[in-house]
Amino acid sequence: MDTQLWEPYFDGFREKTEKFYNGELSQGDYKSCSGLYGSYAQRGGRSNMLRLRMTAGRVTKEKMDFTACTIKKYQIKRIHFTTCQTIQLHDLEPEAAADIMREALGAGIVTIGSGGDYPRSVMCSPLSGVEKDEYFDVMPYAQAAGDYIMQFITAPKMPRKLKIGFSNSPKNITHATYRDLGFTATAEGKFDVYSAGGLGPNPCLGVLAAESIEPEMIMYYIKAMWLTFLSYGNYESRVKGRTRYMQEALGGPEAYKAAYQEKLQQVLQADEDLRISVSMQSADKQGDGTDIQDWRIIEQKQAGLYTVMWHPLGGIPDVEVFCALNEVIQGMEAVEMRLAPDETAYIINLTGREAEKILEMTADSAASIFETSVSCIGASTCQVGLRDSQALLAACIEAVRKAGLSYDALPQIHISGCPSSCGTHQTGVIGFRGGVKRVDGKPQPGYVMYVNGCERQGQEAMGHEAGIILEKEVPEFLVKLGRDVQESGMDFRNWQKKHPERIDMIAAEFTS
Repeated sequence: MDTQLWEPYFDGFREKTEKFYNGELSQGDYKSCSGLYGSYAQRGGRSNMLRLRMTAGRVTKEKMDFTACTIKKYQIKRIHFTTCQTIQLHDLEPEAAADIMREALGAGIVTIGSGGDYPRSVMCSPLSGVEKDEYFDVMPYAQAAGDYIMQFITAPKMPRKLKIGFSNSPKNITHATYRDLGFTATAEGKFDVYSAGGLGPNPCLGVLAAESIEPEMIMYYIKAMWLTFLSYGNYESRVKGRTRYMQEALGGPEAYKAAYQEKLQQVLQADEDLRISVSMQSADKQGDGTDIQDWRIIEQKQAGLYTVMWHPLGGIPDVEVFCALNEVIQGMEAVEMRLAPDETAYIINLTGREAEKILEMTADSAASIFETSVSCIGASTCQVGLRDSQALLAACIEAVRKAGLSYDALPQIHISGCPSSCGTHQTGVIGFRGGVKRVDGKPQPGYVMYVNGCERQGQEAMGHEAGIILEKEVPEFLVKLGRDVQESGMDFRNWQKKHPERIDMIAAEFTS
């Protein structure tokens, strides 16, 4: 993809940004146009954030070095690993946001379309290509799809936030079976295609629209998705301008599948050749004979190589650690960072000695399964947020640490500050969504609780609502739950299997 094609767009951002900060453009009007550039004004209208598109969650050495150098050049104090596998830069001066998005092109990073009602960064299983139990490496196809959808940035009548995901195994951590469009790998080296799913208000699982397709054909299915929405999408209501609403509008999953297949046939019968050919890349790197074990260490399918998991609390890494990590990685053969949809970063293709060094450098990582919990950026930053999800997560971690709960007494939880589900609250074992709880007739900060969501392919489930809990009582609930698990002598996973209704029972003490 020729990134310089986007150069002419940036003057428009600078002009609109100047008008907003001069008071000549309302916050709403600025938000509606700035999203095209991947930037929004933060709450309070005194600074901007900028979203760096990291296609397929792959942060190459070049992209990581650009990000680190940008942090230093502009003295950025806060960045965020997002649930869509991007890196957000926060608290930017308006001029800095405009300059950075232009400079990013030189590192192959395009911010255009990473916000607003545009196709978002294509997602991919973060360990694709190195994971032992994957069906096959889907990364090259996700990257090719990421380049292809950029041509739809300027296309008319796109669905809002077209999100495409690729999954390399039934773990389905990219939620490919309930994205706007998802490609899930099969044991036979092909893809099943899911369409018209999504989280947020009125969530739904995707429709299995096609099975066992050849990987070289994926662009036909992407174009068919666009044509389907072009014909059947809701352009009158912005709320319903998402692909998942087409299922109900067309009369159910089967009717939607028929409509999608009709558009697919049109694309297949056209003269345009959309077949792709990708080259599968694998590191020829050899291990150094060092054996290393830790809960944050993952053995790769490449003998002697390892991955280190780094999960900054809340997905907000220390910028000094990030920059130091970049300096070390630049000198390591074939090493790069991958971002995951749960705000985890993976550093892959490490020898044993290299893994030891990276493990030590990332000692600020989550220290338990619970501490890998997911949170959106929260209402202290986001214009549309209702609750400060980051503050809640910090309070919960502090309470759980103080209670001395074991490493595996609690699961990873998911927190969203509002119904938009940026924290993917509906798909976690336990999820929270910012809201209001009335106490003695007075509104109090609260969270709607979701229980027993599941992302694994074949077992997908949206968590059911278990009631509304006061914000200040969420940490207490989690401590009580963790103690119940710990006293059983089991880890959380086995405890939940034996007591599937127990979470609801404990939650009822707080939501009644």
